[in-house]
Amino acid sequence: MERIANPLLLLLAVTLTCLPSVSFGQEDAPVSMRRVLNKIPPAYPELARRTNVSGTVKLDALIAPDGKVKSTEVVGGNPILVQAAVEAVRKWKFEPAAQMTRERIELKFSPR
Repeated sequence: MERIANPLLLLLAVTLTCLPSVSFGQEDAPVSMRRVLNKIPPAYPELARRTNVSGTVKLDALIAPDGKVKSTEVVGGNPILVQAAVEAVRKWKFEPAAQMTRERIELKFSPR
């Protein structure tokens, strides 16, 4: 078994080092901690309220130099809560900066 495992591990290592790195358009923007000037809270979805769903939605937001949210990408969270989180964050306004930045945002939802 050890004879088979060693060549397979070597093949896996070579394959992973030879693959081109995957790049997404939003990764070009530096990650920063820009202050939010206008934060709109997300609306708690009615379906989530009826089913007593709570949780955290994580988003990466691409912020323009003028502070407006240009795009969002869902990193994780309950699908029932994601749309409300995206809609709220798209209305946020950040402090101006010299260049476009990427911000990691976490929104917590809990029924009250």
